[in-house]
Formats: sequence, structure tokens, C-alpha cells
Amino acid sequence: MRMTVLVPVLGDQLTAGLSALAAADRSSAVVLLMEVSAEATSVRHHQKKIAFLLSAMRHFADELRQDGWTVDYVCIDDPDNSQSFDGEVARAAKRHAAGAILTTEAGEWRVLDSQCGWGSLTGLPCDILPDDRFLASRAAFSAWAEGRKSFVMEDFYRVMRRKTGLLMDGDAPVGGQWNFDAENRKPPAKGMRYPPPPAFAPDAITQDVLAVVAARFGNHFGDLLLFEYAVTREQALAALDDFIAHRLPQFGDYQDAMVAGQDGLFHSQLSPLINAGLLLPLEVCQAAEAAFRAGRAPINAAEGFIRQILGWREYVRGIHWIAGPDYTSRNHLNATRDLPDFYWTGATDMRCLAEAVGATRRNAHAHHIQRLMVLGNFAMLIGVDPHQVHEWFLAVYDDAYEWVETPNVIGMSQFADGGLMGSKPYAAGGAYINRMSDYCRGCRYSVKDRTGPDACPFNSLYWDFLARNRAALGSNHRLLRMYDGWDRFAPAEQAAIRAQVAGFLETLE
Repeated sequence: MRMTVLVPVLGDQLTAGLSALAAADRSSAVVLLMEVSAEATSVRHHQKKIAFLLSAMRHFADELRQDGWTVDYVCIDDPDNSQSFDGEVARAAKRHAAGAILTTEAGEWRVLDSQCGWGSLTGLPCDILPDDRFLASRAAFSAWAEGRKSFVMEDFYRVMRRKTGLLMDGDAPVGGQWNFDAENRKPPAKGMRYPPPPAFAPDAITQDVLAVVAARFGNHFGDLLLFEYAVTREQALAALDDFIAHRLPQFGDYQDAMVAGQDGLFHSQLSPLINAGLLLPLEVCQAAEAAFRAGRAPINAAEGFIRQILGWREYVRGIHWIAGPDYTSRNHLNATRDLPDFYWTGATDMRCLAEAVGATRRNAHAHHIQRLMVLGNFAMLIGVDPHQVHEWFLAVYDDAYEWVETPNVIGMSQFADGGLMGSKPYAAGGAYINRMSDYCRGCRYSVKDRTGPDACPFNSLYWDFLARNRAALGSNHRLLRMYDGWDRFAPAEQAAIRAQVAGFLETLE
């Protein structure tokens, strides 16, 4: 009689070729998928994020069954559900009289710690396999990082281009240069039309999930209106095809643009599908490269998109693991302010913030410039505790898992790691937002003013941020011109800026 092997699969491991599934014998394996409240409430995740993952998990379970696997699926409303991974693994091991556990490593420290305890919890041997869906293994990234004083993404990206051969002509990059970012910063064009992303009508499985989420998590951030996510492998591939055909060609030019009332623009919105495992990063990059080589997308679009996945996504995952589990507690600038309530409500007169929070509430999604240069920038400028910023980003976005969210927030957005990732803080005043969006038109604040009752808060906050953090940032060579600008202000102007900020911050209390 064959020994039963229990194969727990997590909600962001919905890939048929997952390392644990590839190593298992389906004739003796029981695949365990678990819906547990502990994961939905570790932070109060957006309702659409919870619904997406539960629906994708249930569809994946059906696909595994059709492929001949024995699947044990624990629904969140099962009265016997312990509502934790540990509890469900222990129950399933007993239920199936398992002789061993085989699983793929989780993407974050907290869940990996749980996996590492499953052996002692059940008294069974537990084999934890690497997650080979990433293009750079943990060991490979650590080897690249070893001995470096700073971790420059561009250096890592070039290594990955050579390793994969993506956008390469032999040993040289296609187009004669590695990076076309300088061509990817166009502001939104007036009257431009933006193709809508594909919409997938909820089937019976998704409808059941929506009812469960509404009943159990209806008081979480966001809502479930217009839930049109891709939740299967087939739908995810259709979403990829739609992006390549209709939005990739102009993605490069306008990837940093922001437009009021337009949540998607030319962005792919594929990140939740990739991060949950319904799409693989390599196949997505290969699709973009194929479009370029077939003349259906320009080089700046294909390269810019591939860099986000092959470069940035792989890079931040590596940073997550080498930075350690205490990375979320770093606070280089000693920021202590509470996150303003309008990050949850959207109730603010600052139109850029209201637009970004509104998109987040509606979609559990916002694109990278809204996240970095509006929401993250504002939180850093006013001095919000970076751990609070981290927990907000983790809760509200459908593609947010700690391995990808933490370096983006703690490192890039809040500079709380003191420069482990970035060579300077991503701080900007209203001029940047005005240049890259139409948000400032119609805003109750004047982006041209630094002080006064109608002055854009970003302007005074930017200068105050530099002034109050001079001990930590004043020697940064990339900020020398900015500090020279501050020093050129007359003492009376500096005092007026500080008073403007103090008055504004009082309104946030």
C-alpha cells in the first residue's frame, strides 16, 4: 500500500507546474488547498482581493481534479475549519493518514516559518521545495548581492537579460542600449482614448465566493461592485493576449502618466495574475518580446514592460529574502505620524490623492506611479510611520504579498531602509504630479503656490521634508542641488514654509 503524501498548495501558488506538484506522484498524493480567515485578516485585505484569490483557488482545484489529482479543498465557511494553515495541515494529515508532507516554499517569512513547523506539528517528514517559478533563485540572487555595498537594480537586470536572452542580439541588447526609460515619461495626451481591460463575467463559483466574502468580510476596505477579474488560467491567458494586442504598443510612452477617471490607461493589470500563479513571468515577458520582434510594439514599450517583470519584480523578491524578516520595522527617517484617515475614505481636497485612493477602493489596484509618486510620496513627506504605510499597501492591493510589497514600500517608497534599495528618496512636489497628470486641473489647491491658503500641500511639504531630514539626507550626493535650493530661500521664506506645513498637518490630526 502506497504512503499518502499531503501536498499543501497556497493561494498564490496556483500553477499546474508548481515544484511540489511536479515532484508529487498524483496516484498517492492529496493536494490540500485551504481558505483560512487568518490570511484574509492578517491585515484587513480589500474585499476584491479576497474574492479574487478564493475564486481563483476554487477554479484551480477543479482544474487539478480534471487533471487526475485528488484534491482536499477546505472552504472558509466549513464549520470545522480551524481558520489557520497550521490547523488545516494538521487536520488534513490526520484525515488522510498521511505519511509525509511535500510543499513549495511560501513567498514571505511569516508563512515560511509556519511551513517549517509542519513537520514537528504533525510528526511527519516535511519537504519544502524552492519556488522555481521565479527566474532568479534565492541562492542566485544572494550570490549576485554578496559583497556589494549597494544593490542597483539596473546591474541585476542586465544579468537577467543575459541569463534569459530576452531582448538580446547575441551578447548585445536589442536596440543598442539596455534601458529605454528616458522614452517612457510622456505626460497624458489631451483627448487620448484608453482601451478598456478585458472583463470576465462571474460564473457560479465566483458568485458563491462573492456572497461568502460579502457576508464575512463586507466591512473590509473596498467593495465587490463590478467584479470582473480573470480567475482561471484560460482567462489569464486571454487577459495577457488582450494587453499585448491593445495596450502594450503605447504602454512605454505613457506608463508614468495619470489621468483623472482613467484607472487602467495602457497598463497591463496582469500583476495579480502573475503573483497568484495563473501566469508565469517568463511567458509574459516572452509575449512582449514576440510582439516587438513582430513589429507590433516598439522597443521602449517591450523593454519597459519586461524590465518591470524580469528586472524589478525579480529584484524586489531577492531584496525581501536577503533583508530579513525585520525589514518591515526599519525606519531610517524616524517617521512616527499616523496614516491619515483619507487613505481609507478618499475624503480629501487634494485631487491627486482622492483619485489614487478612489481607484484603489474601486479596483484593489492602482498603477505604479499612483502608488509611488502620489500615495507613497505624500506619506513620506508628512512623516508617516513606514510600518503603517506597509500595512496599508499590503491590505489594499490585489497584487500585494510581502515579498513584493515590503521592498517597494519600506525601501523604494518610504526610504525607511536608509538606501539599501534606492540611492535617494522618491520625494517630489506638486510640479511632478502636474507634469505627469491632469489631476491639478480642477483641484481646489494651486500647484503654482508654495504658501498661502490655496497652495498645493505637496510644495511646502517637499521642502519641509528635506529641511527636517537634513541630518539623515544632507550628505546624499543626489540631493545636493535640492539642499542648495532650500538654502537659497530667505529665512523668512523658510519660516513661512515651515508654518504652512505645521498648519496643514494640524488639519490631518
